[in-house]
Amino acid sequence: MPSRSGLRSGPRRGVRTALITGVTATLTFAAFGLSQGAVAATPNTPSTLPAPPAHVDDYNGLATTPPMGFNDWAGFGCNINQQLFTNTADDMVQLGLNELGYQYVNIDDCWMRKTRDANGNLQVNSSLFPNGMKWLGDYIHGKGLKFGIYEDAGYETCQGAAGSYGHFQTDADQYASWGVDYLKLDYCYQPLDQYPGKSAGDVAHIVYQEASQALLNTKRPMLFSESAPAYYCCSGSDFTNIMSWIAQNGNLWRYGDDIADDWPSVLDNYSQDNTPGLAAYAGPGHWNDADMLEIGNGGLNLTEEQSQFDVWSELASPLLLSTDLSKLTPAELAIVKNRDVIAVDQDRLGAQGTVVQSGNGYDVLSKPLANGDRAVVLFNKGDTAQTITTSANKVGFAGAGLYGLTDLVSKQRTSSAGVISANVPPHGTVMYRVSRFGSPLAAPSVAVTVSGSNPATVSVADNGILPLSDVSVSLSGPNGWSISPASTRVGTVAPGRHGTARFAVNAPAPPPGQATNTVTATVSYRWLGFQSGTATAAQTRITNTPYDNLAQAFDNVAVTDESNTTPGNFDGDGDSYSAQALASAGAAPGATITHDGASLRWPSSASGTNDNVVAGGQIITVSGQGDTLAFLGSEAGATSSPVTVTYTDGTSSQVSLGFPNWCCEGTTAYGAEPVITTDHRDTPTGPANYGNDYYVFYNSVAVDPTRTVATVTLPNAPEIHIFALALS
Repeated sequence: MPSRSGLRSGPRRGVRTALITGVTATLTFAAFGLSQGAVAATPNTPSTLPAPPAHVDDYNGLATTPPMGFNDWAGFGCNINQQLFTNTADDMVQLGLNELGYQYVNIDDCWMRKTRDANGNLQVNSSLFPNGMKWLGDYIHGKGLKFGIYEDAGYETCQGAAGSYGHFQTDADQYASWGVDYLKLDYCYQPLDQYPGKSAGDVAHIVYQEASQALLNTKRPMLFSESAPAYYCCSGSDFTNIMSWIAQNGNLWRYGDDIADDWPSVLDNYSQDNTPGLAAYAGPGHWNDADMLEIGNGGLNLTEEQSQFDVWSELASPLLLSTDLSKLTPAELAIVKNRDVIAVDQDRLGAQGTVVQSGNGYDVLSKPLANGDRAVVLFNKGDTAQTITTSANKVGFAGAGLYGLTDLVSKQRTSSAGVISANVPPHGTVMYRVSRFGSPLAAPSVAVTVSGSNPATVSVADNGILPLSDVSVSLSGPNGWSISPASTRVGTVAPGRHGTARFAVNAPAPPPGQATNTVTATVSYRWLGFQSGTATAAQTRITNTPYDNLAQAFDNVAVTDESNTTPGNFDGDGDSYSAQALASAGAAPGATITHDGASLRWPSSASGTNDNVVAGGQIITVSGQGDTLAFLGSEAGATSSPVTVTYTDGTSSQVSLGFPNWCCEGTTAYGAEPVITTDHRDTPTGPANYGNDYYVFYNSVAVDPTRTVATVTLPNAPEIHIFALALS
């Protein structure tokens, strides 16, 4: 069957698929062609976990600090072969990553065949790994690195290859013969049907205990990564049950979603790792695994990549790269090779950092370190820059004192009388190592904040014990903005005080659509009369100006001519609707589509040009009255999200809107109805998938007929694509 496309950016490995078991799972996946994880449950609301046992027996003496290395899944999925792993091993050594602790080269799913041999042994896919696993393990060991492999504790792996259930000792012996140092054991196709009357948590215990004992029986040290918690994250009796025994049977465990190459996914895994009580289960030999690093894969900007690395290190998560290491930029290499941040992750105390303070779009995390220091992360989860402020007492220090702050990225060393503060960019982090004793001659810790619009106020706070002198502030904005004065003197700022400067800021009228602009303050100052320093702060200004009509907002090519399919990218994989098939179905450019009393105009855009809106909160001017707001749309996903209707009297209402996936599943989700049906689609290589239906749907939301509509704000859900809308 054709790809469903776009359920999530990147593959998802069946998290929390508690109902996918045994033969039922096989039939479900086969019948609907579901990619892994397509039927994952909605996350449970976290509740506080009970405290772990007072003493956790050391499972095998391994992983005294979180493992570091490489796993292919996030970056490559099933697109793997022998050369990927030999190249990765070469690159880890050539780039010096091995000297920093990156030592594991791990193969994920898709390395094996779907069936075992006549003796019950796993079979390597020889077309992908012609020299076999023993040879590959020897190659990796020859580089001074360690070799990891993947299997599944159920009937099959998540991609449908032979699973380990019923073969744990055979497989463990086979891993040992290949020189495997690390096993990741997933939990798709769970054998719940083999244990009637037992809870899912009890079955997981039986299965993983048997697998872990099999590894111990080989007498070969193999680090064991368990996946059972991820399928029941992050509350409920089964999750609690699993967490009660998980550390006795392995070294680390996935607890939540498969990571994807986008910022919402990073936040999702971060949030799950902060399930109340979960941090208490982490420590030397047993770790909560937040999943792979997406650094280098293109879905995160540099700030977001730095944030994932900082936060994962704060959480004492394994640090597993998952990208083509040879293509990491110098800036990305600087992130993953930062010895000071790595030292936080690898700290021998083994404590997991926890949230000690939260505010509007931010968290403060603190992690105790073996020498008495604290690693403190100021984490701005939001879309605008903000100054985040906490205190030494809140992050875990007792009493007053002079504290030393080392910024682990910029390497700047400052001292503070107790305030820990910094201006943090959107989706950014500032990570400090905070020590109990700061130098009285060190630079004072300075925090700068920009607030207000016109005038804008710049505040300069001296958080040290020495006064700031000759303080000067300048403010700059984008080209075309008028800011006055360009700079101004503040003079002296006493310890524990702040100085301010005000600026007139005049911005030109923004164009239609969403725009983000940054205003930057730069502060220069002196301390001790002769030492000089600078500090900066940003203010993020986001505008969302209404478009005159939907067509003005078109930003995606969903329709291509069969003679040139290259411009199309409806689903993120380069696929699109066929203009010829649409015309045959009555949707030629500019055609009127009538349904349920509403008349909507199909886009008149030429094939291969923008013809729809990827919904992201755009505001569209829609003037008039009616009782229904009608839409033509479809999805490269499966979701619904609110539409906001704003009336001329200033009131507004919200109603959820969604469409089914454009292909290959039920056609009435979210109350939608198919109105255009085509029998094939265009792919990057030309027309294809004949005999499969690709739909465009009608859906509507109610509006107040007694009031006049002014604007409509589209859902903030990029899975949703909208071709037309009209009041009816």
